[in-house]
Amino acid sequence: MIGLSGLITPSLEEMAHVAKEMERLGFKIPLLIGGATTSRTHTAVKIEPGYSGPVVWVPDASRAVGVATHLSSEESRDTFVADTRADYVKVRDAHAKKTGQKSVSLESARANRAKIDWKAYAPPKPKQAGRVSLKNYPLDKLVPFIDWAPFFQTWDLAGKYPDILQDAVVGEAARNIFQEGQAMLDRIVKGRWLTASGVFGLYPANAVGDDVEIYTDEKRDHVLTTWHCLRQQNEKPAGNPNLCLADFVAPHDSGVADWVGAFAVMAGGGIDARVADYEAKQDDFNAILLKAIADRLAEAFAEHLHHRVRTEYWGYAAGEKLSNEELIAEKYAGIRPAPGYPACPDHTEKGELFDLLDAPNTADMTLTESFAMLPTAAVSGFYLSHPEARYFAVGKIERDQVADYAHRKGMDLAACERWLAPVLNY
Repeated sequence: MIGLSGLITPSLEEMAHVAKEMERLGFKIPLLIGGATTSRTHTAVKIEPGYSGPVVWVPDASRAVGVATHLSSEESRDTFVADTRADYVKVRDAHAKKTGQKSVSLESARANRAKIDWKAYAPPKPKQAGRVSLKNYPLDKLVPFIDWAPFFQTWDLAGKYPDILQDAVVGEAARNIFQEGQAMLDRIVKGRWLTASGVFGLYPANAVGDDVEIYTDEKRDHVLTTWHCLRQQNEKPAGNPNLCLADFVAPHDSGVADWVGAFAVMAGGGIDARVADYEAKQDDFNAILLKAIADRLAEAFAEHLHHRVRTEYWGYAAGEKLSNEELIAEKYAGIRPAPGYPACPDHTEKGELFDLLDAPNTADMTLTESFAMLPTAAVSGFYLSHPEARYFAVGKIERDQVADYAHRKGMDLAACERWLAPVLNY
């Protein structure tokens, strides 16, 4: 069997390509699809039609053994494969009957941008501008900022933390895995099993259309790099804007001197050797547990650093006193959108981001050819300080915006469509 696990959205297109290649080369063995970005619908619509052998979506790692057992059993294989194929036919039929979103032209979407009174706003100037590298950051400083809810989702346990620990159905399992997680966290921190490093920078910036120009200095006449943004194109009720992240940065022609930040953090230094050691002992549980805790520490680093930037380096929220629960609920001022997430769905923007921050040298972080971060326990993105800035989903976009976006990025249209495939509405 071949198993494909998708970490980020570019994986989705690569999986479909692998299925077609398996068909072209005459493969007959089962293809298992899993990972955070995948779904039953995507598997049925985009992957299964490209391969005549068995294709099965596996929702999480805990289901893999059952699926593999069915596929390797002479008694149950044929029935299991037939039932799965019949299910995917139904999924494709249901998907085909769905009506797409009602869209507006890019011109109309831009005309309905967020209305911000820039004349009445004075952007906060950072107390410390420029780039700051934070290598070998103390892990114990990150622990108080951990959001434990996704940790339970890793083990297919649904519920809000800490309520899940007392849940009538999954409470016992949640308490057991939480205890294991706490013990692993203790070993990581006290034994210095992992290293955490990060970098951030605060730069003069202004919006030019749907892009954000980041400048070399406060004269603002030399562009250091450009952050390209996408705009919502779905039809909106009256009074609701078609948002773009560039809307929250002062336009260049407004004469307002605005600023943006950028960051990249990781908490997975040294993890590969530790995981390999567990796997050599056939201890898959602790290998997965270690990776899950490393992911939590990386997210905690992003939360912790954003707090420090708001209160110290940028300083626009110097008096902020929020609990960890309030931080998780995003009660802070400003936002930190990340490439690959709903407000900024293009992973290729990480290339410019990593170049801006010199992340390989300042944070020991690199990118794969598919723009996945290494180590994988990592987070990167931008900082926006405007009080009206908020998270949103770009959603599906149309051909006119993709062509415009490709032109702005200097990218071949077909390549741009490939990278943006998950958000195309055509």
